[in-house]
Amino acid sequence: MPVALTTEDEMKKHVRAIARIDPDFAPIIKRSPLCTINRKRPARGHYETLVTSIISQQLAVKAADTIRDRVRVAAGGSLTPEALVALSAADLRTVGVSGAKARAIDELTQATLSGAIEFKKFSKLSNAEIAEELTALWGIGRWTVEMFLMFHLGRLDLWPVGDLAMRRGWERIHHLKEEIDPKKLDLFSDKFAGRQSIVAWYCWRATEGDSSGW
Repeated sequence: MPVALTTEDEMKKHVRAIARIDPDFAPIIKRSPLCTINRKRPARGHYETLVTSIISQQLAVKAADTIRDRVRVAAGGSLTPEALVALSAADLRTVGVSGAKARAIDELTQATLSGAIEFKKFSKLSNAEIAEELTALWGIGRWTVEMFLMFHLGRLDLWPVGDLAMRRGWERIHHLKEEIDPKKLDLFSDKFAGRQSIVAWYCWRATEGDSSGW
């Protein structure tokens, strides 16, 4: 079964707890909407979400959307493994997908069709177990997995210190004059246990942008 959605009241409790733990978050929480992580079911399936993420890597949102739509058309109207397996790397490059991304999409597609990756069991796996399965595929790294876990699976306990925008947001919220090292930021994770993803979301709000593109 999928994880239960976080209700508005539950999210408000999380947010109030964050402000109590670290009062520096109170201003950004006050001027921002309520965190949206795990508030509604994702519109896309697991496979399509990951394909979209691969396509979007290092691209502006508009450019990524254009290429994704071209891939969808080339695949006959749907981003499923059964449809994309029929496309060659050359086919993907023709619609704007780089060679590296075409390889990553192919590895994900083959792993899905062979059963090496079983999305149906993801709801029963830990973050670390899902990360181990996905990062074993070429072209899928820690950042992609963290964004997938947070924004698609609705996991509230991610602490993506490798994300530059999260670090910049943390620095802005705490009025730091120097850049914070990811290892140093990692030390703050435990005090936000169970709501780390929400903290990250408000760090992104502090930079007036969500670096994830999800």
